[in-house]
Amino acid sequence: MASSDPPRIRRAAQRYATDHEQYRAATDAYLTLVTQLLDDAGINYLDVSGRTKTVESYAGKLARRVDGRLVYPDPGRDVTDQIGIRIITYVLADVQAVAELLADQLVVLDDRDMGRETAAEGRWGYSSRHLLIGLDPVREKARGPMKGRRASVQIRTVLQHAWAEFEHDIRYKGSVPEAHAPDFDRRFTLAAGLLELADQQFTSIRDRLREESTPPVEEADDDPRIGTQELSAFLAGQFADAGWSRTDHYAWVSGLLLELGITSLAELRELLRTVDLAAIETRMGYRYPPGAVRRLDDVLLSVFTDRYVALHGNAHRRGLLRSRLEKLAGD
Repeated sequence: MASSDPPRIRRAAQRYATDHEQYRAATDAYLTLVTQLLDDAGINYLDVSGRTKTVESYAGKLARRVDGRLVYPDPGRDVTDQIGIRIITYVLADVQAVAELLADQLVVLDDRDMGRETAAEGRWGYSSRHLLIGLDPVREKARGPMKGRRASVQIRTVLQHAWAEFEHDIRYKGSVPEAHAPDFDRRFTLAAGLLELADQQFTSIRDRLREESTPPVEEADDDPRIGTQELSAFLAGQFADAGWSRTDHYAWVSGLLLELGITSLAELRELLRTVDLAAIETRMGYRYPPGAVRRLDDVLLSVFTDRYVALHGNAHRRGLLRSRLEKLAGD
């Protein structure tokens, strides 16, 4: 930093350097929390990652000026990306589902849809959902590295992510000759428009498959569990309004079914016929679109109650399941 920078800017940079390890711990904790929330909701995603802003990058941001004026004169208020979480989904609908989930479970301090802002300007370009989140009151009371710290969350589809990463790499790490800049701008704009169309087509493909799912045929093999592909197709038919879940989640819940002695779709179908799905949905009061695995998870919890909580495959989340069981049993 330059010696001409105001003392408060230099102090903020020094304080961040001193606290950097605490911010790294907070990043890890936020990453774990967000991943747990996504997994519990059964929302499909490709990847969740986290990063802590480096001391050098933070100091450089504080020193940034436009027309001689500091861009971030109050670091504590103006700089919000020390902790960064990135969530990559497959389709646009899941971007919205993730945003609704985080708004339900945490505190959203800011929410910007960069794609919508770009479209409002009559152009194509960078698309990503940017949230600034903090802990909800219950979690804020607990001791831990996240307490009092915010996290910047980017939510985007895999195609939006590919465009943003390539564009950033070219513009900020490469050297674009001034003579080529207009042509590059045009090509980036064209690519953004094509990727938006591709995102729409991916969504249409998923919706069509979900609407026209056919009863799966179980293939005999030596594995007593219900096959992942068969289970995903079956649940798409049972919970037509639910989104797809991650492939590994179908495998995991298939293992839970095996622990319960359910080894065929016929047995699972018979179980679901005895359950009031609408009543379960009302009791849970979902404020976000839960995935198919989450919907089945709540059905199994409502039917088998404490037995389900005690399953070996649920050892890592028994407290969470007991909280949900109280909801299901409530008046």
